[in-house]
This record gives sequence, C-alpha cells and structure tokens, in this order.
Amino acid sequence: FDNPKLIQPMRPMRRTTREMDTAFALEVLGKAPYVTLSMTRPDGTPYAVPLSLAQADEQTFYFHCAQEGEKLDCIAHHPIVCLSAVSRCKPTVGPKDNSFTLEFRSAIAMGRAELVADETEKIEALRLICRRFLPHHMDAFDEAIKQSLSQTAVVRITLTEAPVGKRKEYDEYGEEKSNSR
Repeated sequence: FDNPKLIQPMRPMRRTTREMDTAFALEVLGKAPYVTLSMTRPDGTPYAVPLSLAQADEQTFYFHCAQEGEKLDCIAHHPIVCLSAVSRCKPTVGPKDNSFTLEFRSAIAMGRAELVADETEKIEALRLICRRFLPHHMDAFDEAIKQSLSQTAVVRITLTEAPVGKRKEYDEYGEEKSNSR
C-alpha cells in the first residue's frame, strides 16, 4: 500500500497475533454489509454513522447521501475520517476454557473524504454502489440516475494509510488462529 498522502499511522495493535494484513482488511471492508464512518463535527465532537460503501480499488471507496446534512457538514469542516467494519461476528464459547467470547473479522482504515463534483465520476460511483447492493437490478440503473442524480451527493473516501485487519477465530482443534495461519 503506497500512498503519497500518508498521515500519521495508526497505533500498533496490542494483540499482534490477531493483526491481519492489508489484503485481509480490504476484504473485510468489501464484504461488510455496512461500514461505520466516523467524523468530527464542526464543534469538535465525534459523529459516526453506518453506511453502505462501495469499493472502487484498494484506496477508493464511495457512498451516496442527500446534498445537505450532518455528514457533509463534518466533511467540509474536517475531511479526515475513519472507517470501521465487521464482516463476521459470532458469539461462541472458547473451546479450550469455556469462556464467553466472540469470533470476528474486522478492519479499520483512515482516509480523506471529499464531495465528488465530476458528473461522470459520480455516475460511476453510483453504478459501483448499485452493483454491490442491487446487482440484479442494474437494468433500472439508467432510469434511476435520470430521476435522482441532481438530488444525490456522492462522497469519495481515499485511504491515507494501509487499512489494518484483525480477527479472532478458532481452528478445528480449538486453537486460536494467529496471523501466520
């Protein structure tokens, strides 16, 4: 992951055996049914909202929203955002110690959000979103664009550092998988 817009990297993970690579994190971000977008309000307080994102490549994600509202106010004030996602979450009992625990696959990423102004990019971003969430309804896409493009905002999030994945899963022998297996 090579990005010239790199900002300060995330803190090292405490449980390094659970830390997963960029490819794993991108897979989680791509498979999660929604991704939580965390932002900073103009008054400095946090704001987070779950969204349906579509991924264009390893650094670019898109979401759509109304043309005004709190998300756009936050982005205009402070465009640095955080994405967090969980693609698997399974409550379980630890196979070795009977502890109550959770198997999971998660990812976190930092990025810069900006409103898409170019109409061609906006339509392609909406096409990505539609393909991800309603692939069997692409025949209605062009008509939907005609009806709602002028009322729809699209935001591009460009990752500013490599995303980090984390997992806790058990193998068939009841051992916790590490990042090396």
